[in-house]
Amino acid sequence: MTGGGYQALDVELKRLKTQERPSVIAAISEARSHGDLSENAEYHAAKERQGFIEGRIAEIEDKIARAQVIDVSKLSGKQVKFGATVSLVDEDTEEATRYQIVGEHEADVKQGRISITAPLARGMIGKEVGDVVEIISPGGVKSYEIMKVEWI
Repeated sequence: MTGGGYQALDVELKRLKTQERPSVIAAISEARSHGDLSENAEYHAAKERQGFIEGRIAEIEDKIARAQVIDVSKLSGKQVKFGATVSLVDEDTEEATRYQIVGEHEADVKQGRISITAPLARGMIGKEVGDVVEIISPGGVKSYEIMKVEWI
């Protein structure tokens, strides 16, 4: 994952542990004080929320523990690889797009970040400026020409 992806996970983990977890514990405590737990919707909702929060904390801690953080600013080269920001042109529509290849959990197409496991990213790996990438999509084969490879 990139350094930015690692930081985003770390921020979310801290928020869950310092804000969300204490908040849900207080909500459970409050709901318990209302009496019969078998018919207490607030209690059940708070317990469900607690389960979600604890699951998310475990998931993030696991990702962080197994993370291999790559400093994209120290990478270079002409070939597309993890961390590269690639400018492409759709050969059919002449539409230009730009994507950074990132880890799965940091992918956000609207922000211009695609997962290393996405078909487009897999097709671009190892290619250089001027190469054409053909991707099989549900609408048929799409062709993109690589216009620029950057390391930002």
